Amino acid sequence: MSFAALGLSEPLVRACADTGYTTPTPIQTEAIPTVLSGVDLLAGAQTGTGKTAGFVLPILERLIANPLPAPTTRTDSRGKVQTAARPLRALILTPTRELAAQVEASVRVYGKHVKLKSVAVYGGVGFGPQAAALRAGVDILVATPGRLLDHVQQRTVDFSKVEIFVLDEADRMLDMGFIHDIKRVMALMPASNNGVRRQNLLFSATFSDDIKTLADKLLDHPKTIQIAARNSTVEVIAQKVHPVDRDKKRALLTHLIKEHNWSQVLVFARTKHGANRLAEQLDGDGISAMAFHGNKSQGARTAALTKFKANKLQVLVATDIAARGIDIDQLPFVVNYELPNVAEDYIHRIGRTGRAGATGEAISLVCVDEGGLLRDIERLIKRSLPKEVVMGFEVDPRIRAEPILRGGAQGRGAPSRGGPGQAPRSTGFAKPRGEGFAAKKSFGNSPRPSTGGKPAAHGGAGRPAAARRPRPAGSSAFSGSGNR
Repeated sequence: MSFAALGLSEPLVRACADTGYTTPTPIQTEAIPTVLSGVDLLAGAQTGTGKTAGFVLPILERLIANPLPAPTTRTDSRGKVQTAARPLRALILTPTRELAAQVEASVRVYGKHVKLKSVAVYGGVGFGPQAAALRAGVDILVATPGRLLDHVQQRTVDFSKVEIFVLDEADRMLDMGFIHDIKRVMALMPASNNGVRRQNLLFSATFSDDIKTLADKLLDHPKTIQIAARNSTVEVIAQKVHPVDRDKKRALLTHLIKEHNWSQVLVFARTKHGANRLAEQLDGDGISAMAFHGNKSQGARTAALTKFKANKLQVLVATDIAARGIDIDQLPFVVNYELPNVAEDYIHRIGRTGRAGATGEAISLVCVDEGGLLRDIERLIKRSLPKEVVMGFEVDPRIRAEPILRGGAQGRGAPSRGGPGQAPRSTGFAKPRGEGFAAKKSFGNSPRPSTGGKPAAHGGAGRPAAARRPRPAGSSAFSGSGNR
């Protein structure tokens, strides 16, 4: 099937061809006609499946198919003709700065042959240029929730004409504690304009009960699309676990990178402090590496990502929050240096590779302390990950599992590192957790996390953390099938 057969007009089909895309992906085949029909949509698709184009293309089509009347003009007291700014027609919310920039770039790429304006607003950069762009008028706004509400407070954005509202990566937004910001934004938008009901679209890589609860509040008789099995991983990604002692992880990572001459390796650490330390250690081992997390300035994050995409940086060490929105064609390797505390994050992490049908490898370095975390992941994805011991890095069976403490430090007596913002983000839900953190969340009404009053702190970084309870020492990470 072609993009034209899905109902897209010639300028958009031509833009797709310009980027080398001629055949829609499964999520695009399902989502594009649905969005064009005007109904609400709840879509579950793994990252890397082309879901961004699945909503950007039909949004562009709907806006150009229903153009607004010519803007009104007036003459001011000095005789100068003033043209009214174009109203905001489509709003897309994303959890992180990088994802906001990526989605807005997609809007520009696919919309380059049509006369629509777009802008991305997020924290970590100047407020003034964003305000000026909004006052000048935009058709499509891509934003992170916190910075968007800063603009609402400063009255630089008007939601009164919004026709289409998109929540992208909705599961991550809940994990980051944006539920109250989302509710505020929803309350500010009219349900309809000139008798036409606003269309709402919700996209999520995972389908949790909380996502369904949010969908019930936002969507009106939506069509549901789920391209892959719930909480499954992309089949083209080769996944395996290397068991290793906790104090040999860095040496093993260095060995793997040098032994196999890996390049463009995206490594996940549990904390910002840990990412900084690992990047410095890898540099000391002769491997070019940079850290990528929310405490870095937007300029530093952009510079690191640019070097990494250009293959001028061998390793990018990232945290879960910052890595959302990293979209690199043909990224070959993702390494879980430390397993995530939340099993769903494993799906998001490894989804950075194997994108758009390409193959990739996801390697997890797992020590005895992470046995419960590994079992949670295997239970979620409904498969046991293959275990492969690397010669020279055999596990010492005498080492006992110890708690993973707040801030990600491991081992008895290890200090709490990293401070606020480095434990898992508050989600706005009560989360009772036993061993394995597998307890279900409940939709709650906890207060919006404090941001310290700084607009730049919004956009997916700088949110305070929920305290992490130490994990009780458990059995070996490598016993049993992991599918109990």
